[in-house]
Amino acid sequence: MIRVVTRRFAVVAVGFALAAATTCALGSEADLVDRIDVSLAKAGGFLLERQSPDGAWRSQVYGAFRDGPTLTPYVMSCLSWLPQAGPEAAAAYRRGVDYLAGFADDAGRLTVGPRELLFPVYTAASASRVVVLQDRCPRNLQAQQAWLAYLRSRQLNEALGWSRSDPEYGGWGFSLGIPHKPGPGEPRERFFESNLTATIFGLAALRSARVPTDDPGYEQSLVFVRRCQNFPDDPTRRDPRFDDGGFFFAPGDPVQNKAGIAGVDRCGQERFHSYGTMTADGLRALLRCGLEPDHPRVAGARRWLEQSFSAEHNPGRFEPDRLVLQDATYYYWTWAVAHAFLALHVREIDTAEGRVDWPRALADTLLARQQPDGSWTNPYTDAREDDPLVATPWAAASLAICRSMLTGERKTLADKPGADGDRH
Repeated sequence: MIRVVTRRFAVVAVGFALAAATTCALGSEADLVDRIDVSLAKAGGFLLERQSPDGAWRSQVYGAFRDGPTLTPYVMSCLSWLPQAGPEAAAAYRRGVDYLAGFADDAGRLTVGPRELLFPVYTAASASRVVVLQDRCPRNLQAQQAWLAYLRSRQLNEALGWSRSDPEYGGWGFSLGIPHKPGPGEPRERFFESNLTATIFGLAALRSARVPTDDPGYEQSLVFVRRCQNFPDDPTRRDPRFDDGGFFFAPGDPVQNKAGIAGVDRCGQERFHSYGTMTADGLRALLRCGLEPDHPRVAGARRWLEQSFSAEHNPGRFEPDRLVLQDATYYYWTWAVAHAFLALHVREIDTAEGRVDWPRALADTLLARQQPDGSWTNPYTDAREDDPLVATPWAAASLAICRSMLTGERKTLADKPGADGDRH
């Protein structure tokens, strides 16, 4: 009898212990969510204080970001995630929409000069999304289509003289002008070629505008996106030293691929290191182009992201002379990887260090790095994240996604759930 009672007592004790542990864990998670809400409210307040009277946002650090169109849709994309900032945020957002919609005339044409925008793809892609997130009224829908047409005119495809055999084919780049393919002997504009970052923005705009999945723009983009992945389809060309499933910025560009040259493969081709920001972008690009989560390319990119994940650094093997660039895009990394795991609907990941609850790990790190005024800044300057109006929207949007993963809620200024393709 004593033995039976003792055994029963032990079972009850274990039950109480498990219940207590569960309650503690839930309490800890609830506390983390509360801290996130406080943080996002502060971040929203920081952003609201820096809106110009005309509804735009302008940098106080970099002249290239003082024009208005450059930062406005970018800040608004983040602000749409921050209902914690209160009704003032919704009013500020509407002023931003008025500013961006004002670039479209009554006929639905964009009234910007051919080289007026400093970051044409980023600006047009983001503007086409944010003008309709809160209100799909006729004026905003017309503005969306105007910005979208401007964006689509810059995709490197047959309309601009590009063919599928060109490494640049299918994507978007940073060219100020329309990136027509130059003829023999003609000069090439700087940064005209496609890159993975501009391309994911372009694809996000197509998805947000609900462009049908059979639209040629997706298939053309996929041609380029595949060229940025260390994952050849031909088994005879695979080289395990380089083919890890990760992504790089652009083919054939040793300068702009931040992690540097990885070496020459057994087929004599120069290869580039995979790294975190580009693999997160590449994974989402594959999904936006219509590949399923179990596609070998998507699975390879996911495996790289999980195994390499870090809440503290932009992961990847960077050459010694490129280490100064590794964390220059740290806040972009947090934003990109949060979106990637959100798109996969995955919370716990298998890293090289074991199982990790990534939104908890990332949220803890971001909270620790927030400044007292609600902003974030990066000590590295290469990607301009030392400007708080650049770093803060990346960081705050990342933190909002962490909250969404922790709670299962998608809180926005409109206070209603949105499709993943509608927010970037």
